[in-house]
Amino acid sequence: MPRRAALAAMIVLTTLARGQTPPQQTTPAQQPATAQPTPGGRAPVRAKTQEEYQAYQSAVNSPTADAMEKAANDFATKFADSELRVLLYRAVMRSYQKEGQAQKMLDAGLKVLSIDKDDPEALIGVAEVQEEHTSPTDLDRAQRMDQAVANAEHALQTIDSDLTVPAGVPPDKVEAYKKYLRATAFAIVGTIQYKREQYPEAETTLRKAIDADTNNPDPVVILRLALALDQEKNYADALKQAQRAVELTQEDSEVGKMARTERDRLVIQTGGSNSPGTATSPANAPQNPAPPPR
Repeated sequence: MPRRAALAAMIVLTTLARGQTPPQQTTPAQQPATAQPTPGGRAPVRAKTQEEYQAYQSAVNSPTADAMEKAANDFATKFADSELRVLLYRAVMRSYQKEGQAQKMLDAGLKVLSIDKDDPEALIGVAEVQEEHTSPTDLDRAQRMDQAVANAEHALQTIDSDLTVPAGVPPDKVEAYKKYLRATAFAIVGTIQYKREQYPEAETTLRKAIDADTNNPDPVVILRLALALDQEKNYADALKQAQRAVELTQEDSEVGKMARTERDRLVIQTGGSNSPGTATSPANAPQNPAPPPR
């Protein structure tokens, strides 16, 4: 997936998915009080028994997404009331994402939502598939885009209150992941607004995506912002954002090539100059901004 999952998401997600701590080895009378939720949020979850904990660990460490899904289904059958089912099916969803299996990622996300309709990670995962894998020629395109926006906006409402995390995960890791989720949700909505030619709205939303996680700037989102500003004929600001996307990307990457093409087009549009040998000549420069990167 082109969005931020390759960096912050996978680092933090690994902590959340595999960081479940074992149940306390105490008698019922000695059991500690239930873990306290973060302000406005849910209490962290843990396995109730050693057997549940071991089954969870075995499932979440499966070697492939298909194997993990099978193990998750077996776990959900054996531990039908376990709070860890959400964590496990979320891990399945992200494993399918990593393997590039969009439909199976969507199905796993929907399975999470059948257990917890407010889970923000699953809402965002489903919205990502709906936004990225809907073709302009699909007859239900408008409906799928509406659903993606609704899911992303619902996630924005539930990130602070309904994110399920394992007991033992440090609060700073949880907060970092919330920032990632919030930025991704805004990016989905902003991209759909761009595709619908709602450029002022896209600009506002994409800026929110960038501001939501300033420590992890996403060149894809920044390039999308540049393209929205370009469409608004705000060329000076568009050039600034395109240059920032250039600085965050490798020249030979897909996003890097698109960022440099957009930067060069805007240099000419604004009558500026670029480094020797890097700017596209006026005769060969693209006359219109490129479509948003996927």
